Amino acid sequence: MTEIFNRSIFYCKRELVTFMTNIIEIEKLALDLDMGKRLLGIDLGSKTIGLATSDLSNNIATPLMTLKRKKFGENVIELNQIIEDNSIYALIIGLPKNMDNSEGPRCQATRAFVRNLANVKIGPVCFWDERGSTIAVTKTLIEADVSRSKRKEVVDKLAAGFILQGALDRICGIRKNIGI
Repeated sequence: MTEIFNRSIFYCKRELVTFMTNIIEIEKLALDLDMGKRLLGIDLGSKTIGLATSDLSNNIATPLMTLKRKKFGENVIELNQIIEDNSIYALIIGLPKNMDNSEGPRCQATRAFVRNLANVKIGPVCFWDERGSTIAVTKTLIEADVSRSKRKEVVDKLAAGFILQGALDRICGIRKNIGI
């Protein structure tokens, strides 16, 4: 009985290590990212998941689609298909920190979502501070006189594009500073 328990602990620890090595800092991603490797920006909401992709040169983020939140397994199947169809190398996931830089329940939910991805074959995952992304996108849509119903349809994928574009700009800045 003890032996089985010990193997389970080892297995859990091994899975945790595998999971932890999958999350990398944006600086490491900037060094590892080659031309032609695309990124997927993700804005996790309680009801929807906004998605955006980068171009092959990793300069421009383009809103892709909005998925409805379902059971985790169903969303993973959809994400896997999108990752495969778009040849995605890494994920940029918006981390909804509080304005004082603390992490509240939404951050915990986002980290739990990524933890649950540990058994899914995905590339590197980077968190990106998404504070203000949905607000900025909503403000822009209001200024463009987009109706409330239309805003509701597009705000999450546009927020994912906003998040991904911020990360792409940072990656380009890092690469430029080191001469890549």
